Amino acid sequence: MHPILKGILAFIAGVVVGNIVNLSLIYLGMEVIPLPEGTSIIDLKSAIPLFETKHFISPFVAHAAGTFLGAFTTAKISKNFWLTMSMGAFFLVGGIVMVLDVGGPTWFILLDLIGAYLPMAYLAFRITK
Repeated sequence: MHPILKGILAFIAGVVVGNIVNLSLIYLGMEVIPLPEGTSIIDLKSAIPLFETKHFISPFVAHAAGTFLGAFTTAKISKNFWLTMSMGAFFLVGGIVMVLDVGGPTWFILLDLIGAYLPMAYLAFRITK
């Protein structure tokens, strides 16, 4: 298969896998640790001030695992470091957009943006070697 086509398919596969994992873990997390009483996922921005530390566990795990498995998929198919790191950057941009839209406490924003995306993509690539 042509390397460019293989890279495109690897990236698309990573996006699909990563998003499925991310969303699945977010919804599973809300089953395990329900949102505060009277809040809804539809209006997270107004619910964030009511969140306790426990409510941030699921989003962090979902972001880290979704990025890791998306990057792992990309790395397994492409064997390309930069394409794998681009997958991490793709999910990082999504994380930045989410922070700008929804917000959150500074500690969570820093932990999420620094720890859940590029390090997970790097780890995924290293594991596939």
